Amino acid sequence: MTDETPEGPFWLEPEGPPLFPPTEYACRDPDGLLGVGGALNPSWLLAAYRRGIFPWYSDGQPILWWSPEPRAVLFPEHLKVSRSLGKSLRNRGYRVTLDTAFERVIAACAEPRRDDLEDEESGTWIIEEMRAAYVEMHRLGHAHSVEVWLGDKLVGGLYGIAIGRTFFGESMFSRARDASKVALVRLVEWLKEHDFGLIDCQQATGHLMSLGAETLARPRFEALLDEYAERPSIPGPWRMA
Repeated sequence: MTDETPEGPFWLEPEGPPLFPPTEYACRDPDGLLGVGGALNPSWLLAAYRRGIFPWYSDGQPILWWSPEPRAVLFPEHLKVSRSLGKSLRNRGYRVTLDTAFERVIAACAEPRRDDLEDEESGTWIIEEMRAAYVEMHRLGHAHSVEVWLGDKLVGGLYGIAIGRTFFGESMFSRARDASKVALVRLVEWLKEHDFGLIDCQQATGHLMSLGAETLARPRFEALLDEYAERPSIPGPWRMA
C-alpha cells in the first residue's frame, strides 16, 4: 500500500451483487478492516471468501469485512503433531466425524471459552445472524464441520468454508484435552487425501502456530488462493473414509 492508496473502510451497498474494493485498500488500523455493510447471505459470503475477505463483527455492529495482513495459513503438509498430541490421537478414545452435527459445532464455538483448555479465541462474535448464515452455507454444501466425540458426547470440533481446494477455518472449540487439535489433525488428513493445498487460519494465534501455521503477506496469500480456489470443489456433506 502506498501513501496515495485510498484506505478503507468502505461502505458496501447491501442491494445488488456483492462488490468489494481491492483488498490493498484495507485499513492498517484496525488491521485489515475493508468494508462495512453488505449482506450476510451465500452470494456475499462466497464472493468474499473467494477474494480472501471474511466477516467478523459483534452484536450491535454493522457487518464488518476483513482482509488482514499478514495472513495466517496452514499448508496441510506442514502440520505439526507433537508427541503429546500423538498420544491423544492414539489413546484418548476420540471418534471423529465430518458434517454430522454442524449446528451443534457452531453453537459450541459460540459459547464462552474455558480458560483451562487450549483454545485462545473468544466465541462471542458468533452471533445469531452469523450462525444462521453459516448453517445456510452448510445446507448448500459450502460449510463443513468436524466433530470429535468421546462416546456419545461431543467434546470438540471446528467449522469452516471450502471453495475449490481451499479450506477457510472459522472457529474451533474443546471440552476435553486436545479435542480441537484432534479435529484439526483429522481434517488435515482428509484435506490432503483430497488434494487441498491451503487452509486459511485468518489470524495467527499461539495455538495455531504451534500446529504449524505460518504467516504470509497478502499478495502471496491471494496468489495461492487464486491457484487453489479455482480447482473443482467437493460439495458437502463430507464423510470420513
